[in-house]
Amino acid sequence: ATPEKLAEVEQRRAELEAKAGEDLSLAEKRRDSIEELAISITRKAGEEGKLFGSVGTPDIAEAVIEAGVPVEKSEIRLSNGALRHTGDFDIDVQLHTDVVAKLKLSIVAE
Repeated sequence: ATPEKLAEVEQRRAELEAKAGEDLSLAEKRRDSIEELAISITRKAGEEGKLFGSVGTPDIAEAVIEAGVPVEKSEIRLSNGALRHTGDFDIDVQLHTDVVAKLKLSIVAE
């Protein structure tokens, strides 16, 4: 543990903290953009609202990207799996360890 190595470690720690702060602020900006959205996805459905197929994370990510907000399908959290009914849903989008956005999603029948 020489003074040079201690200074090097301290400098690296400061760089990592600065990057973590930038990542957090970017995630918070994306959260605000996502929470302003109201996404609607249209799918074929039966009379009782049951979808022919399902709506999963790739479908939701594609709809959010088309709305102009960058998001990865791995950031979308569907706690109960793919959505199989029409209706309104609040979807969690995990943008950062400390930042979770709530996306308003409506699935409507064609």
